[in-house]
Amino acid sequence: MAAQGNIGAVQARIRSKLTEGLAPLTLKVIDESDKHAGHGGHHQDGESHFRIEVVSEAFAGKRLVERHRIVNTLLAEELAGRVHALAITARAPQE
Repeated sequence: MAAQGNIGAVQARIRSKLTEGLAPLTLKVIDESDKHAGHGGHHQDGESHFRIEVVSEAFAGKRLVERHRIVNTLLAEELAGRVHALAITARAPQE
């Protein structure tokens, strides 16, 4: 797993794709893989479980399920590969 302060390759791709696709006002991509060691889907090198906290105008007027679909679509390649779990908090700026 990436050490505190370092960003892994998967985490960097997630950050890049969400930045490109959503032009977020705020974005946190948190690697929580260490909390899932020994659980299903955990990768020995980490970067398998993430928490996303994002605020973007792209979510304005959208329901929660629509917001999650947007994020999941942007990260489809990662979700089909190394990323086993993704917790998403997606808000519009006015929320």
